[in-house]
Amino acid sequence: MPQLPALPETARDVTSLHGQAEDTVINAVQWLKLGVEAVGATIIVLGILSAGWLLLKALLKRQTADFTAIRLALARYLALALEFQLGADILSTAIAPSWEQIGKLGAIAVIRTALNYFLSREMREERRETTPEKAVVERADK
Repeated sequence: MPQLPALPETARDVTSLHGQAEDTVINAVQWLKLGVEAVGATIIVLGILSAGWLLLKALLKRQTADFTAIRLALARYLALALEFQLGADILSTAIAPSWEQIGKLGAIAVIRTALNYFLSREMREERRETTPEKAVVERADK
């Protein structure tokens, strides 16, 4: 079996520099992914707190006939958080993904996109339904 000639010293340095650069990029992307996931989770927490506050105010004022405004407020936060979480998933597969990771990302992307689509559609429908109702209530209050 023939032996391959040893790499010159300069070639070995380039290889190790390449490896170090690759490791640096991988670490940076992993930290970025973690940051994006944290932003998404924070948005969800803020949405829950905001909707909880609106619910508490409605309960204290005994205005419990319609929770549409509260649902819409929470839905806006959830839709935004879904976008951040999808971004984090895309980042996780940006570095040398395996076919299994790509398949998982595809499934997650389809599920999250469908959730976001239906959430957005429901928000539009709820706005259409409440806008005429709001105008009637405002005229009756005058």
